[in-house]
Amino acid sequence: MTKEWGLYIDGAYRPAISGKTFTVENPKNGDIIATVAEGDAADIDAALDAAERAFDAWSSLSGAERGDIMHRAAEILRQRLPELVTIEIDQIGRARREMTVQLARLPEWFSYFGAVARTHEDTVPPFAGNYLNYTRRVPLGVVGHVTPWNHPLLILTKKVVPSLAAGNTMVVKPSELAPITPLLLGEILKEAGVPDGVYNVVPGFGATAGLALTTSTRVRKIDLTGGTETGKRVAAAAGANLVKVAAELGGKAALIAFEDMDIDRVVSATLFASFIATGQTCVQGSRLLVHRSIHDEVVKRLVERAGKIQLGDPQDEATQLGPMVSARQRETVERYIRIGIEEDGATLAFGGTRPQGKAFDGGYYIHPAIFTDVTPQMRIAQEEIFGAVVCVIPFDTEEEAIAIANGTEFGLATSIWTRDVARAHRVAHKLQSGITWINDHHRIDPASPWGGFKMSGLGRENGLVAYEEYTQIQNIIVNLSDAQFDWYADDGQPKRYS
Repeated sequence: MTKEWGLYIDGAYRPAISGKTFTVENPKNGDIIATVAEGDAADIDAALDAAERAFDAWSSLSGAERGDIMHRAAEILRQRLPELVTIEIDQIGRARREMTVQLARLPEWFSYFGAVARTHEDTVPPFAGNYLNYTRRVPLGVVGHVTPWNHPLLILTKKVVPSLAAGNTMVVKPSELAPITPLLLGEILKEAGVPDGVYNVVPGFGATAGLALTTSTRVRKIDLTGGTETGKRVAAAAGANLVKVAAELGGKAALIAFEDMDIDRVVSATLFASFIATGQTCVQGSRLLVHRSIHDEVVKRLVERAGKIQLGDPQDEATQLGPMVSARQRETVERYIRIGIEEDGATLAFGGTRPQGKAFDGGYYIHPAIFTDVTPQMRIAQEEIFGAVVCVIPFDTEEEAIAIANGTEFGLATSIWTRDVARAHRVAHKLQSGITWINDHHRIDPASPWGGFKMSGLGRENGLVAYEEYTQIQNIIVNLSDAQFDWYADDGQPKRYS
């Protein structure tokens, strides 16, 4: 039975003002799993009204009080994880073995930023003379979050939690492909004690609800995760309104595997980096840069291992790779596979085809793809595909590997694979990459800043920097002297102007 969901505004579900709805489908078979209210500009305004009304009450709480609420939210979230995991799988098709592990970590964000809210200290900068000079970090006001479909609850959590901790209220525009768990987060926050109107969710489409939120002069910050072109448009609109913007955008992550690394470890690392989440992640290992001396053996074993990956029903614990999120996304990947085949020199060494069998009928499945004989300037090595496609590129020297890794417009993430500690750090310091892993990939922590260089975005999620970016600094200067001051008195006394 298909469930109906409303917009979540002012602590309650409600229909869209227009009465419109849209459907959410299960990518494993195309079945409709939900009907959701379709918000537009009028609903965004209603959500902003609620957020503005709630701001004084939420922002006036002490950091300790907000921290206590967030710790309660962590416990409630932990209790509801089984339900959330199942819904998340039905929305986006990610394998249960992945989704269970990912969502199990979300309470950490609430616990960490709850502690930050409780303990974050203001400053007392030096100031000449008989003065007390101190700063306060105060919330921005109402903020807007535009979140994607690939990690609906994880990416939402990375935005919502630091903004809540800092005392802001918010309006969320989730992806139309995966709006259910963002709506459910409202229930969790309300049960934890977050006042009505602090957290509002308006599902809808980018051209209507998304546009209304990102161009509103009532929003003091926009935090977006999405494609680079969308990020540029949102940043331009925010700039016109003098609104802060954070944008986590595209990527073309590389794994750099040096000759001293165990070959089986390189292969395992590549499978994990490149194919987890069916490749639908901004830090997907889309390029394997491998030293020429081990290239052929790595490719041989990589193809062998890829052929053993189990595609199937993402709700099944035995499934290792689920479907892509939509027909459109699979068609995009298939188009790039055709581009790769047609580019002069590239070889499709494995995959890139749709699996056969009744179990895959109606779903958006595709075998992961491995390209060899790829040169760095080919389109498949330059453009973000957002699917389980990896391009294997050989290199001969450390300098060449660095040049290839840096040789795209993106700069989100890179991983380095070597036993040479000095080389690992030397290479890391030369990478134009906001996130660099050494002998690992895809790792994240609520305390660790997350974001990219170049066209991969602006600002950072996670860590103290994320909390502080949801605040503004107020400087208060107190004259401690009782001496009378008269600038215009002709008394022969020295005057201080600044």
